[in-house]
Amino acid sequence: MFNMTRRMVLGSAAAAAAFGIAGKLEFAPAAHAETPVEPLVGFYKYKVGSLEVTAVYDGIWRKPHDPAFIKDVSVVDTKAALAKAGLTTEFMPIPLTVVVLQMNGRTIMMDAGSGVGQWQANATHLPANMKAAGIDYKAIDTIMISHFHPDHVWGLMEKGTNNPVFPNAELIVNATEYNWWTDPSRLAKLPEGRKPAGKRIAENFPKWKNWKLVDDGTEVVPGIRIMAAPGHTPGHSVYHVDAGSEQFLVSADTMYVPALLAPHPEWQGSYDQDGPMAITTRHKIIDQVIADNIRICGSHFPFPGTGSFVKDGNAYAFTPTQI
Repeated sequence: MFNMTRRMVLGSAAAAAAFGIAGKLEFAPAAHAETPVEPLVGFYKYKVGSLEVTAVYDGIWRKPHDPAFIKDVSVVDTKAALAKAGLTTEFMPIPLTVVVLQMNGRTIMMDAGSGVGQWQANATHLPANMKAAGIDYKAIDTIMISHFHPDHVWGLMEKGTNNPVFPNAELIVNATEYNWWTDPSRLAKLPEGRKPAGKRIAENFPKWKNWKLVDDGTEVVPGIRIMAAPGHTPGHSVYHVDAGSEQFLVSADTMYVPALLAPHPEWQGSYDQDGPMAITTRHKIIDQVIADNIRICGSHFPFPGTGSFVKDGNAYAFTPTQI
C-alpha cells in the first residue's frame, strides 16, 4: 500500500540533476541494521485509499538521557527499550515529521513544524524538504493543529518577529486547547519551564484572525474529523481521515516515542500534562486503530512517521514503515 517515491539525501552535496533537487538517490539500509539517526530521505509520498500523503522530515531532538523523562523509569530501562527497537542509545532520539494531505482540492498541513532552529538545532529541514517534495510551503491553505507544544506550532511564527508564517491559511484547533493556553490567567499558573512557551503563545496567537476553533467530533473539512485525545495537553487532538477504501489517523503525540510507549503504554512521559489520562487515551486510540485496521502516523515515529501496531498482551508491538 505504501508507494515508493523520489527520495532526497539530507546534507548531500551531490546534485540530482534528473530531479532538480540537492540530493541523490540511495537505498535504505537493511531492515536488521540499526536505524540511522537522520533519515536518508527528506520526504516520502504514499497512498492511503484515495488519499495522497506526503511525510516531510523537519529534524530531530537529540535529547540527552534524563531519568525524569519517563516517570519512575530509569535511563537503563529506556536505553534497553531503544536498543530493542534498533535505535541509538547514545541519546533519546525524538524525530519530527510533518504530514501534508492533498484532499478535495486542499493542501492540508497537519501541525506546522518546529520553526527553523526554534525548537532544536537539528530541526531546520522543513521548508527545504517541502520544496523538494513539490509543495508550495507558504501557499498551504489549511493547517490542522494537534496541540500547542513548540515542536508543533513554532512553525506558525517567524523567528525573532513572531509574525505569522501563514497569515492566509485557515488554522484549525480544538477550542479546549486554544482557550487553555490563551487564558489570561494561565501564564502565572504554568511551571517555570513552560512559561516562555506560554508567554509567546498568549502574546501572539490571539492577535490572529484566521483561527477556527472547533469541538471534539467536528468534521473540520469534508472527510476529516477531529477527535479529542487529552492527557498530553488538555486539548490534544488527533484527526481521523476517511480515505474511501481505508481510514487514516494523524495521531500527533498520542504514542510519541513508540520504542518506549508501545511495549510500555503505562509509562508516563514528563511532557504528558496529565499522565494517567494520557495512558487512558493511548490505549483507547491504539486499540481503535488496531480493531478498525486504521492506518496511522505519528509526529515522533521514526521517519517517515508511519507504521503499524498489534496487540501484545496489555501492550503493543510497533513496526515502523521501512523506506
